Amino acid sequence: MTQDSDVLIAGGGLNGPALALALAQAGLSVTVIDAAPATRRAEDAFDGRAYALALGSQKLLTALGLWPAVAAKAQPINDVKAFDGRPGEGVAPFFLHFDSRELDQKPVGYMLEDRFLYRALMAAVEANPQITLISETSVVAQEELPGGIKATLSDGRSLTGKLLVGADGRRSGVAERAGITREGWGYGQTALVAAIEHEKPHEGIAYQMFMTSGPLAILPLMGNRSSIVWSERDENAAVVQKLDDADFMALVRPRFGDFLGEIRLAGPRFSYPLNLTLAKAYVAPRVALIGDAAHGVHPIAGQGLNLGLRDVAALAEVVIEALRRGEDYGTTFVLDRYQTWRRFDSTAMALGMDAVNQLFSNDNPVLRAGRDLGMGIVQAIGPLRRGFMRQAAGIAGPLPKLMQGRPV
Repeated sequence: MTQDSDVLIAGGGLNGPALALALAQAGLSVTVIDAAPATRRAEDAFDGRAYALALGSQKLLTALGLWPAVAAKAQPINDVKAFDGRPGEGVAPFFLHFDSRELDQKPVGYMLEDRFLYRALMAAVEANPQITLISETSVVAQEELPGGIKATLSDGRSLTGKLLVGADGRRSGVAERAGITREGWGYGQTALVAAIEHEKPHEGIAYQMFMTSGPLAILPLMGNRSSIVWSERDENAAVVQKLDDADFMALVRPRFGDFLGEIRLAGPRFSYPLNLTLAKAYVAPRVALIGDAAHGVHPIAGQGLNLGLRDVAALAEVVIEALRRGEDYGTTFVLDRYQTWRRFDSTAMALGMDAVNQLFSNDNPVLRAGRDLGMGIVQAIGPLRRGFMRQAAGIAGPLPKLMQGRPV
């Protein structure tokens, strides 16, 4: 059959456009169906939303030709420090310190604001003649056809391709219509997200404080600014989110401490409920899932986007290499290679973050002593510590070529 595009991608956030670029660079035609309005691409106001990009993700952006557009706006993460904490108290005696100087590649990663990464991706998408972008539209139905798949759009149009990729989030309609079910659970926690300005420089250090009601991440941005991700129990978070900015900062300060001097709010505040959701399959006939459509995880280690970009790199490599061998890359025979590559890794990471959150989000004195001792042991054993560092930097395991900074 004749297709409108080789690949259709439902979802125009970050993972969808990144996959479109990877496939287009190999000569495939791609249509991205984005529910967001086109005007979002022009927004330039600072809103504090940012991502912790692992080193492997930075290499993927380099391989896609995107890094030069955002490099000057990316804050290197030179060190990561993790420790137990309580509001108003000092650091626990045992802590974990990841120093990028111990890696053969540094830094550990980068902090990059959403506005810069999103705009760079969309500018590259619009400039690529192999990619068609349809905004303010969503996929509302899909049907497998002989040799392809048809997607019906919310504006009434129908498009055909060899493969439909679901990059449409945790409530993926693509997955649901393909008969892919999910499993997971809520954490009873809400993430409170904001940006702050501080008096002293952060020196490129990211902090992960494990509070009794949930972790607090302090992540360095360009200049004397940091992004905070404060995970709090739902009932407390609902109260906190209703506070005005002054009262909100009065709660943040004792949790934050004074190591960065005076602090103040530097943008709007956001909140979103935290849960774990895992698709029971990543593929179906003519369908593949990436990013949150495949695995929605706790933000405790900032790995959500990094896991999604690993999906992008793996799926692009599977599809492109199948194309070069003359295979039909939309068949489950080919797509199972992608699922085999990614499902165990992402599920293990998701469950690992779940276990860390369960272990640290309490004030049980026995567990507190055990976890502090555990961090002390990891800190004291160099090879073990460096292994964790390589995992956090996204440079461990069987990496797709794009995650190594190499073209497919």
